[in-house]
Amino acid sequence: MHPTELLLPFLLVAFLYASVGHAGASGYIAVMALWGFLPQEIKPTALCLNIVVALIAGYRFYRAGHFSLPLFWPFAATSVPAAFLGGYLQLPLPWLKALMGGMLLFSACIILWKKTDSGKPILPLTAGITLTAGAVIGFVSGLTGVGGGIFLSPLLIMCRWASMKTTAAVSAAFILVNSCAGLAGHLGSLQSVPEGMAWWIPAVVAGGSVGAWLGSTRFSAEIIRALLALVLAAAGLKLVWGV
Repeated sequence: MHPTELLLPFLLVAFLYASVGHAGASGYIAVMALWGFLPQEIKPTALCLNIVVALIAGYRFYRAGHFSLPLFWPFAATSVPAAFLGGYLQLPLPWLKALMGGMLLFSACIILWKKTDSGKPILPLTAGITLTAGAVIGFVSGLTGVGGGIFLSPLLIMCRWASMKTTAAVSAAFILVNSCAGLAGHLGSLQSVPEGMAWWIPAVVAGGSVGAWLGSTRFSAEIIRALLALVLAAAGLKLVWGV
């Protein structure tokens, strides 16, 4: 397979995810699973592309005034070291495939479930929950190659800790720091970054830039959410059951 085959899929994933404040790791994993990549190739690729798009999305949502540092730091404080540890570890291939597949199926359900702002008041943070959740999400993020936004976003919404726009902004920053930590841990375990990055990074920059601009200002993502869920579910089934 030539790297150019993934230019359009990666561009579209970056566009769709950045429009809702995510960096696209679950989508990149889905694309690579459908293209037959090995799990050990998927992890560093997803982390690298995640960092690029999270930078773009985070900047856009920050510029639009949606970022909240008091909401971000309690999760990031424990998630970063946990993501480094998760990035360093390597699970046996069958376990990793099952974990990635389950993560994708879970992500599909979350994307379908997540709704727009309900108008309910924002509640104060609970320190014990935020620190514990940050550590758990960070570890899973580093282990699987995602940035954690797909898990943090529904938590923020379910606990009524943030509006949708603030959730998107905080998730983008959270994805960035966890992806950096996970990649650092992965490289520290003497693994390598796959070839093809020189092709794929410009593609996700283009897609992520447009998606983040639209998402931070005017974009509605209801149809996109359903399409993403379909792709993630298909890839998750492929990894879990080998279909």
